[in-house]
Amino acid sequence: MTKPKQYSRRGCGRMPRRAFLADLGMGFTGLALGAMLHRDGFGHDAAGWAPPKGNPHFAPKAKSVIWLFMIGGVSHVESFDPKPTLNKYAGMSIAETPYHGVLDQSFLDENVRTPVPDQRKILSHIYPLQVGYSRRGESGIEVSDWWPHVGRCVDDIAVIRSMWTNDIDHGAQLQFHTGRNRLDGFFPTIGSWVHYGLGTLNENLPQFVVLGNPVADCCGGHEAHRANYLGPTHDGVPLVADAANPLAFGRPPEGVFREEQEKEFELLARLNQLAVAEYPEDDKARARIKSYELAFRMQRAIPEVFEFQQETAATHKLYGMDHKTTAPFAKHCLAARRLVERGVRFVQVYHGGNGNAGGWDAHGNLRGNHANNCAQVDKPIAALLHDLRQRGLLDETLVVWATEFGRSPGSEGTDGRDHHPFGFSVWMAGGGIKGGVVHGATDELGFLAVEDRHYVTDIHATVLHQLGLDSRRLEIPGRKRLEMEHGHVIHGVLA
Repeated sequence: MTKPKQYSRRGCGRMPRRAFLADLGMGFTGLALGAMLHRDGFGHDAAGWAPPKGNPHFAPKAKSVIWLFMIGGVSHVESFDPKPTLNKYAGMSIAETPYHGVLDQSFLDENVRTPVPDQRKILSHIYPLQVGYSRRGESGIEVSDWWPHVGRCVDDIAVIRSMWTNDIDHGAQLQFHTGRNRLDGFFPTIGSWVHYGLGTLNENLPQFVVLGNPVADCCGGHEAHRANYLGPTHDGVPLVADAANPLAFGRPPEGVFREEQEKEFELLARLNQLAVAEYPEDDKARARIKSYELAFRMQRAIPEVFEFQQETAATHKLYGMDHKTTAPFAKHCLAARRLVERGVRFVQVYHGGNGNAGGWDAHGNLRGNHANNCAQVDKPIAALLHDLRQRGLLDETLVVWATEFGRSPGSEGTDGRDHHPFGFSVWMAGGGIKGGVVHGATDELGFLAVEDRHYVTDIHATVLHQLGLDSRRLEIPGRKRLEMEHGHVIHGVLA
């Protein structure tokens, strides 16, 4: 007896919801609709769960974040936490100072997860300040003379002088972005969590953009702006501040008309959606399809972001676009403003990426290293803060300036400083942050964070809080996060 033919549910006219939505998304005009359906909750996974995209958990103070990260480890004592006591004890060993017991072996065993290459570097002779400093603004916050332009903006800034981490090597770059030590593996970054938790403000631009040379493979590489288990849809999108070629393979081939591309994308969409209907749990396939859709829309939107000639001559001069020293980073800062102005949620701007540990890694010639690097970024960063304020964007844009750790109070060799994770500085501005304040403190030599100590994920918690997000409510079933990953909001810097 011949077995009756088995018809699929689709053949019987009972189309599964996934197949219906997949078919509905076919066609070029349906691409954006399919993405919106997924974002609005119709594309839930088998457990019926999806992130609250576009729906903050509580009223936000900010819409966007500009994350300025200096790769290599900026000296806190020669930037935003000057320590004149270093001059007092210059040339002495730690044992000859009142602070001789501050970094003994038991402290290192308790507070450092990665091997310390040579304790003598940390416990060596005190190295004096390599630059002067002065009180800036009405608030009178001490800022290094290497940061005169940012110093003039200090009344908009909350300096946090009590950061710490537990990676003494440059894996701390990855740790600063994920909250986890590199020995633990790879985890979602702060930019990815923001992308994951909030909806788009502009359908034509990526919501997590990366500018500048990234962290090198030695120190986490592209994982410093990737989403890991959140899925590739939430990775940062690297862009180049060049209107002619801002995105690799992001421009149509020469001689191809937009109408031709639309037909190509319509066919590609049909093929892709058939694959998604067949393999509905393939996150990578869905992410790839969404990236194709976004890439098509970005071909027009992204080049316009980098058409800096639209800006006035006064703006070019403000950022330092007219000087070879400042121009490269000025482009990134100006692009960051133009991106958040157009609705991008998170702009991660790197400085110092050099394929190795980072341009700020000053084991030798700290004076030359930091003087040169500060000259590249000081004016553009100050211009960014000023420009955001004059355009009414600073109140809704949270600016974070950070680095993976500070530099040791003791010398390395004759004229450098070693890595220093035990106490260092970051700062925040805009987006509901109180300006002109200092929060936390290190001791007189800048060794330890001794007042209001904050692990790096406290910065993450504060960023999410200002965006109206609670990290605990973003957790994925089966992916329980550690307490250290969530961090604690730094209420002392909130307006």
